[in-house]
Amino acid sequence: MPLPHSLGAARPRPVRSVDVFARAKLPSRHGEFTIVSFTDERGRTLDDVAIVRGDVAGVDAVPTRVHSECLTGDVFGSKRCDCRDQLELALERFADADVAIILYMRQEGRGIGIAHKVRAYALQEQGLDTVEANLHLGFDSDLRDYGTAAAMLRALGVGSVALHTNNLEKIAGLQQHGVPVAERVAIQSDPGEHNERYLATKREKCGHLLD
Repeated sequence: MPLPHSLGAARPRPVRSVDVFARAKLPSRHGEFTIVSFTDERGRTLDDVAIVRGDVAGVDAVPTRVHSECLTGDVFGSKRCDCRDQLELALERFADADVAIILYMRQEGRGIGIAHKVRAYALQEQGLDTVEANLHLGFDSDLRDYGTAAAMLRALGVGSVALHTNNLEKIAGLQQHGVPVAERVAIQSDPGEHNERYLATKREKCGHLLD
């Protein structure tokens, strides 16, 4: 999908620097990948990792998913969101690709952390939507930052990415930190009874490109 002109002209921001720390084979139920860990500019290890197919160095339009951690969905199979659906769809899409990357970013609950995410869940059960719950707790609707993700992609040597996302903020975030986004690819699952309102809020209040 062609990118909106405004996103293609995003203003660069100061960027972070990370280095590859270790690589190992990662055979999975979806296929063979390599898992890559990183250190920051002070030599501290990151909790964020990359799941990689093939040699991505110097390659343009690498199929890429920037996935924010969702303990409740990714691990426990929560039906309140579509996070696990999107992660598994990306793994299935990329399993047979020559090159591909999934960045697994430890930014739980759009950056508010698991404890506050549970508090936000409780507020949602009282009638607030996901955005309203975060604001009620004193947070912005989305605290995620894409500087580290961009630095990881640079450390892997990619030329540009084909970003599998419905969230225009992810495109802008990577571009603002110096990573060219050649293309956006939709990644969408069918809504269910437990996440229909959640997906509607993402579409109507967060600008996600969802049917």
